Amino acid sequence: MYPMELPLIIRPVAGLTEDMFFDLCQANAQLLMERDKDGNIIVMAPTGSDTGFYNSDINGQIWIWNRQSKAGYVFDSSTGFTLPNGAVRSPDVSWIEKSRYESLTTMERKRFAPICPDLVIEVRSLSDNLPDLLDKMKEYQSNGCSLGWLIDRIGKKVYIYGKDGSVESKAMPAQLSGEDLLPGLIVETNL
Repeated sequence: MYPMELPLIIRPVAGLTEDMFFDLCQANAQLLMERDKDGNIIVMAPTGSDTGFYNSDINGQIWIWNRQSKAGYVFDSSTGFTLPNGAVRSPDVSWIEKSRYESLTTMERKRFAPICPDLVIEVRSLSDNLPDLLDKMKEYQSNGCSLGWLIDRIGKKVYIYGKDGSVESKAMPAQLSGEDLLPGLIVETNL
């Protein structure tokens, strides 16, 4: 196994506004960037093809369910959201209930929408540090996410984050339920 790569973290830049961060990300679209609540910019490595394929499969399962239910909007890993705490995050897969997303203005939708997705999915890749991902999932949960799944293919576990602050873990492979949020959704998590 190769050594884990650490993300590049750029300490807060004085005067970097929300608009400037958005423009920085657009001008460097080849880089995967997030910003934490403290203003640190995190530049992450792209995933390997195996993880990219896995992310697409999970996204596809959610997309097919949503296409039939028409209950909301599905987003891929290139989508940034500004959370209530000021962090800008890009989950691997996310979903927002229809009326919540449609309540955003056109301009808000064109930028890093100021909303925390209702469903957030992170898939751990070789370049991801598990404690950092666990913290990120807690951040989504504390910012209003109703259901979160951290799929740790390396550790062969799935962590399920509930709206009530609960965290449950299951061994993989597992079936995950959309619960009351996405009724009828069942996602298969294979290794």
